[in-house]
Amino acid sequence: MKAKDREHEKREAADAMIERLVMSYSGAMYRVANSVLRNAVEAEDAVQEAFLRVLKKREQLAEIRDARVWLVRIVWNIALDRKRRMKTRPEGEDIANFARILTEKGLSAEELAVAAQRHATMMRSMDALPTKEREVMVLSALEELSSVEIAAVLRTTESAVRSRLFRARALLAEKMGRGSR
Repeated sequence: MKAKDREHEKREAADAMIERLVMSYSGAMYRVANSVLRNAVEAEDAVQEAFLRVLKKREQLAEIRDARVWLVRIVWNIALDRKRRMKTRPEGEDIANFARILTEKGLSAEELAVAAQRHATMMRSMDALPTKEREVMVLSALEELSSVEIAAVLRTTESAVRSRLFRARALLAEKMGRGSR
């Protein structure tokens, strides 16, 4: 087999792998980006940028041990960079998206208002958490990553993740009014 043919086969295999990654993980990556940016358009752009970076690293795909953690780390860093560049964050789109989803589920106007208010309170409470606690809470609660996976994404130890998650839950319970019970 010619070297040119082998190179072509490698590229086709890498393209097929990227296609599988997009199909398997783009939704999770979007949720991570959206949980950081709270803007659907920015989150979509962050996911696209992440996959562009993956395309540039296509030769190294075979070396990746845990694709989900690797991709979440990439989109997490992109989203954080984008958030740092954004001076303010539009709250309206977050609530509008939530209201759209709830209306699709057939909730009454009163149920929708209560759910939207709870959601807004929860998001404000999460936003008020210290950065390190908020990060682990987002990855744990919204993305359901394990403490090992969160440690890999945030490049810290598993015990630090567990500690931050404990503090985040306690602070969140306090902020949400359950801490006094």
